This record gives sequence, structure tokens and C-alpha cells, in this order.
Amino acid sequence: MIHKIDLASENLHSSFSSDYEPILTIASGDSIQLRTPDIQWGYSEKEGQERTIFTSREKEEQLGHPIVGPIAIEGAKPGMVLEVRTNAVIPGWYGRNWAGGLPNWQNDRLGLVGSERLEVDWKLNPETLTGSCEIGSKEFRVGLSPFLGLMGVAPAEPGIHRTAPPRYCGGNIDCKELTTGSSLFLPIAVEGGMFSLGDGHALQGDGESSGTAIECPMDLVDLTLIVHENMSLTMPRANTAAGWITFGFDKDLNAAAAVALDEMVQFMQSLYGISKTEATALSSAAVDLHITQVVNGVKGVHAILPHGVIR
Repeated sequence: MIHKIDLASENLHSSFSSDYEPILTIASGDSIQLRTPDIQWGYSEKEGQERTIFTSREKEEQLGHPIVGPIAIEGAKPGMVLEVRTNAVIPGWYGRNWAGGLPNWQNDRLGLVGSERLEVDWKLNPETLTGSCEIGSKEFRVGLSPFLGLMGVAPAEPGIHRTAPPRYCGGNIDCKELTTGSSLFLPIAVEGGMFSLGDGHALQGDGESSGTAIECPMDLVDLTLIVHENMSLTMPRANTAAGWITFGFDKDLNAAAAVALDEMVQFMQSLYGISKTEATALSSAAVDLHITQVVNGVKGVHAILPHGVIR
């Protein structure tokens, strides 16, 4: 069954909590189709149309990412795994990214804290998957690779949790490999799973260096949600065109890398029926470590085992 979700404030929130009521309950294997707002809580369907501004039904004191949900999945219980299969992500006609001005670590290191904050406005073509912008007197063009920066289920820990840092149950992962055709596997921590999504990106480099990708609304997001009763994970995992991916999140980049690597080595042990030392040796020959992002409070590292690299 396909469920269509309206873009409306009553379907948006800006934090994670196991106490939030679901906006929708679906069966495992059902799909959802929806639009998402831009990072500034707005949406414009076509060029020249004024942006409609939305807000959070949970009325948080400080707004974070606008996310749709939560969506409950029948039969989802703690200890199971939710597969989020991305069938389609089609960006809107515009996007924005920013650099400089704010007092964060990367601007401090680059000497940009005292600079004027730069906003770059992008015009996007969802049919050709291209984008263009003007910076100064020059025009720049890029090919697009759209994905959702934020997909996660509610954490088991009580209270209200910010959207910015990714966690063991997903959230603001910001992994550019999670494009159409990918599957993200999330450990379910609460009854029903309570899945939320948002933070559309038209294009992002590994690291998300300035703090933002080309942030855009999505004109169509089509996801299938599947509960796996006999699968067990403690961290997110993904199957993408680039290969199998494991993740690590920590304030310390070395610690994040260690988690991503350990998750991948354990996966390779299971996949190939070998010891941990043997899997580690193979990983050094075949696995790539990428910096997912360095700007979300905790840093992210993802390990990629390319399909077919080991035969």
C-alpha cells in the first residue's frame, strides 16, 4: 500500500522523542510518498511562487531540522531492524547553502568567523539533475545527486532529543551515498519504530565542509519501510550503489572511525565466515573510510565495502 502524506505543519516536528504520537501507522512493506520543506521551513512549488512557511506541531523552543513524522510501523519492536528503501527523491527547483560568519570550529580554523555569512542561491533542474549558481561575476554548474540527510527512528532514552547529531538509531547522518536505490537499516529502539525523515540535499561532498549541503525541498520522496524481525543491529548500516556501508559517530574523529571500522569488520566476519583478525586484514585491502560529516556536533565516518571488490 502507498500512503501519501501532506506537507503541513501538523505533520512536521523538529526533535526526536519516544513520547510523540505518530502521524500515521503503516504495515511493514508499505510505502510513503510526500514532499519535504527546505531547511528554513519553507516550500515553493515553482519559480516565482512565494514560499509557504511551516512550523513544528511540537512547538519546540528552538527549531532544528523540519522533519516529517513520526510514522509507526505495525509489529516494529525494540531489537528488530527497520529497512528504509529509497525508491525516489526528486528535488524542488531551488536550493541554498551557506559559508562563513558563524563561530564554529571549521570557520575558526579557516579564519572565517568574522567574515560576512555568504548565502549561495542555486537554481535546480530536477529533470536533468543539474544545478547552477552565481558567485560574484561567475556562474558555476554542478550535477545533482539528491538524498535525504535525515532518516531515523526515535531513541529509547527518555526526553526530547535534538535533530542535529546522528545517533545509533539514525537521524542526521548526512551520508551522500543514500541516494535512490539504497537501503538504510536502522536499529529499532521503541515500539512502532517511530520513523521520521527530512533535510533534503541536492548535492553534498563528503564532510559537508561549510556546515550545509545544497539544502533543498523535495518535490517527491518515495520510501518503502520494512521491518526485519530476525535481524539485529546496534548501529545503522546501508546497502548502496557504492557498496555496503557501516557508520560511526563521535565527537572524536578517531573514535568515530573506530566504530565504523569495527562495525564493518564484524559485518565481514558474518559475510565471509572468517575471524576478526582475518576480516581486519581484508578490510585494509578493500574497505574505504570516508568522513561523512564534521559539522553536526558529533563527527561521522562511514566505511564502504564496494560490491564485488572481494570475490
